Amino acid sequence: MAVPNARPYRGRGSVQHRTRVRAARSGITSAGISKGVAATFAAAALLAGVVPAAQAAPAAPAAPAAEVIPGTDTATPALVDGINEPAKATGSAADAAIGHLADKQSRYRIGNPQSDLKAVGTQAAKGGTETVRLQQKYKGLDVLGGQYVVRMENKGGKRSVVGTSGKYFTKLATGTTASVSEKIAVERAVAAVNRELNGKNLSKKDVRKAEGQKSKAATALTGTAGRLVVLPQGKGVLTRQVTVKGNHPVTGEPVLRQVYIDAKAGFPVLQYSSIKTFGTPKQAPKGAVQKGAPAQKAAPARKAAAKALGPADATGTGVKTDGTKVDLNLYFDSSRKEYTLSDYVRMQGSSKSPITTWDARGVEANDASGKWPSGIKEFGSPVQEFSKDATDAGAIDAQWAGTQVYDYYKSKHNRDSLDGRGMAINSLVGVTNGGQPWVNAFWDSSKMVYGSGDDEYKPLASDVDVVGHEMTHGVVENTANLVYVGQSGALNEGLADYFGNAIDTNASGTAMDDPNSGLVGEDLCRTLSERDCALRDMNDGRTTSKDFLGVAYDVDNGGVHLNSTIFSGALWDIRQDIDKDLADRIVYKALSEYLTPLDGFTEGRNAIVAAAKDLLVSAKDQKVIARSFNAHGIVPGWEDALGMDSDTLLGKLNTAGTGAGAGGGWYAVSKSNDDGSEPYSVYAGRTDGKGAPKLISPNDGKFHVYPATDGKNVVWAAFGTSSIDVMVRPVAGGPAKKVWSSYTSLQGLRIDGDLVVWEESDPFGGRHAAYKNLKTGAQAYVDGGRYHLSSALPSVKDGKVAYAKLWPVNGEYKLDVELLDTKTGKTNVLPQKAAVESLGQTGLSRTHVSWLVDENAADEGQMAVRRANLDGTKLLDLSPEAGAKALFALDLTASEEAVTVGASLPDTVYRNETLPKLWQFDAAGTREGERVSCNRGDQAGASADTGKRVVWIDGTTSNTDLVVRDRAAGRC
Repeated sequence: MAVPNARPYRGRGSVQHRTRVRAARSGITSAGISKGVAATFAAAALLAGVVPAAQAAPAAPAAPAAEVIPGTDTATPALVDGINEPAKATGSAADAAIGHLADKQSRYRIGNPQSDLKAVGTQAAKGGTETVRLQQKYKGLDVLGGQYVVRMENKGGKRSVVGTSGKYFTKLATGTTASVSEKIAVERAVAAVNRELNGKNLSKKDVRKAEGQKSKAATALTGTAGRLVVLPQGKGVLTRQVTVKGNHPVTGEPVLRQVYIDAKAGFPVLQYSSIKTFGTPKQAPKGAVQKGAPAQKAAPARKAAAKALGPADATGTGVKTDGTKVDLNLYFDSSRKEYTLSDYVRMQGSSKSPITTWDARGVEANDASGKWPSGIKEFGSPVQEFSKDATDAGAIDAQWAGTQVYDYYKSKHNRDSLDGRGMAINSLVGVTNGGQPWVNAFWDSSKMVYGSGDDEYKPLASDVDVVGHEMTHGVVENTANLVYVGQSGALNEGLADYFGNAIDTNASGTAMDDPNSGLVGEDLCRTLSERDCALRDMNDGRTTSKDFLGVAYDVDNGGVHLNSTIFSGALWDIRQDIDKDLADRIVYKALSEYLTPLDGFTEGRNAIVAAAKDLLVSAKDQKVIARSFNAHGIVPGWEDALGMDSDTLLGKLNTAGTGAGAGGGWYAVSKSNDDGSEPYSVYAGRTDGKGAPKLISPNDGKFHVYPATDGKNVVWAAFGTSSIDVMVRPVAGGPAKKVWSSYTSLQGLRIDGDLVVWEESDPFGGRHAAYKNLKTGAQAYVDGGRYHLSSALPSVKDGKVAYAKLWPVNGEYKLDVELLDTKTGKTNVLPQKAAVESLGQTGLSRTHVSWLVDENAADEGQMAVRRANLDGTKLLDLSPEAGAKALFALDLTASEEAVTVGASLPDTVYRNETLPKLWQFDAAGTREGERVSCNRGDQAGASADTGKRVVWIDGTTSNTDLVVRDRAAGRC
């Protein structure tokens, strides 16, 4: 998932690309969310607003007979439509909804709706339509993403249920008592976030203070333990929710993460960023939209706001960044003797809340996230015609566009502001990051925050579809609350793009048949053309069969931007082929009355189709809707049609970020059960695919992860309630033995013969490579475990350990690759070509050491793939750090014949080639790198076996599958 950056991406390089490669993996990671239930999160918020009765579609043939679409992995239907069944007339709408579900037990299979469901919002509209959203409870605990919707008509005091939809999980049968303490949960959550945000490489930012110094640098991240919640996987997974917040260690930008720690073993089974992205023109997704921010101080109340206002305190004008003069409602602040950008007119008939733009120039993004920055004021002017100063800051655009978005939702859908209940709309403009211009924008559940822009990009509020996109995320949050991950996240992004662009095209008068009508963010650039500037194009024609990119959840939040135009493209086709206002009503009705948090593409189609039938659209238009989804490949079972060029060794691992190991003709990998509800177990099998996989780890309730094997033994980490243990067991069988325990974190395990290596973190975040000889019992940190040193990324072969080290030399910290012979205790620092800025994973064979290295602080994060003899001679770059073919490398694994690197290529947009892929180099350096596989999905966790055979975890099918290839595919 892309995260906000201080400046837009300059291709796949730039300082920002380094952040993206790491932080694209920092949006969300999940170690076992099953397909279709990919994530879990907060219950839906309060709802409001539907299409006014006066806007009803023309009469059409009567609605079809009742339709029941079964749920997946649950006995409760995913959708029931076309019914008209009496419901309880007295009492609340929620009582009537719950009573209906109880009365129809044979249909819904909800055991005790009165105790298992809690109303979280009721939406009522003119004409008697009532929509009730119900949060699923399991023994009093929230089920993340479990939400069911009941739709009713209330005519003259008589209620009838006309449809239901959502996800209610009927198979839950987990315990509700936590074994892991809140303290351990917080420590592991913070460690997990730190690990993701800092990335794998060892760099000079990892410098620690001198050994023995008591005052250590405070961590940039803190965690707060929250409630116990149930993940809806199989029989359920009991977790402790932990909120981790602070500053990004690389960019300094705000971090707000939700981490779910298994409450019985302490493993972080799910991690996601609350920051959703909009994106900057022609770049990887970038602008942040933050959701679920912590409680914050409200905007300062205006003392005069309570008085009854006339049509307006004043009217005035301002000039947008495109040079257009626009009329504005203003408020005259007598204490300041200024006119301010506050519109009290629009919500005068309801909440009396204003639409206001605030001067936040120079405010840091982190200070505007989840809190109200101190000292800021409404943008003001001594006269009613605002000056160029307000234009340049983006204030006029933010205020005018904010009113356009409000007007659209109010006039077209009878929705009073983002929450449907007249909430104040506050926009902060001019925000910076690290004192630098910021090309970014976000919504934090209370306000919009727009970056300052820079020499290439206007302030972020300068395009109506950007403002509409950001504010629509607020509407989505207060209706379907679509989880910002995987397919549901792509729906979230797609709907934000759809409505943002619908508002934009309406405001600009752009015809729907204009080739540029589907462009998103096209007006942000100062010099580029619209088509060159746009971030996305809903007319790009992408389909599931040709363009869907299956990625793990730690890449673009599972593809929320990569795949969004597949769904939004279908919606935009509908808007181009039928009456556009009718199309908007259909999509809004589906969002506000049908969709629930975990819905994917297929459920999205079902919701649109059902909403269209509910609005009694013509048979002709219904065919257009079906044709549009068919054209984009959104049909039942589309996920099963994605092809691969690799052989699957073990499918549907239901894990991510736990890695894989290979050696001696065997693999080792972590796997959960088919629905991802069980703690992870380590399996081993033959890399040639023969025979059945063996269960290696004990079934003891711990999470067994990060496995490695040399074909004789398997080593892994076992997460328990109080410690993380290094475990080993022979492939041939025998007892599993504990060889080490850590109380902080473990990763990077490797094994060769009697020697096991791994990486451990100290309490202050320092990294230390360690080893243990299984035969002699000798064990040590390679750097002695001293706080002022760091060592990381170990590899092992024939009793030798290679690793990256950060150590003081003549008063300066220096990065090197070192080789330790554990038999003699001798070390050898390998040569480099220049001063090193960053080091990546090492790989060790009998004759060579390989590693990733960045020696150019001025470049954009490319790394050379370097190899040397064990004595440091014959230094050779298999792939250079500079030039068109330089890789943005993430990982490395080596055999005697080949070096395989997980990397991506320079690119200006997210696409298949942008995702991490595997590149293989001949160990002798005689050939250029070749692609190991042409699969379209994410390729991660690679491990070299014998020869050129490589196993890895592949995301092409939307699952996490362990796959293998015996040789490189070549050019793709």
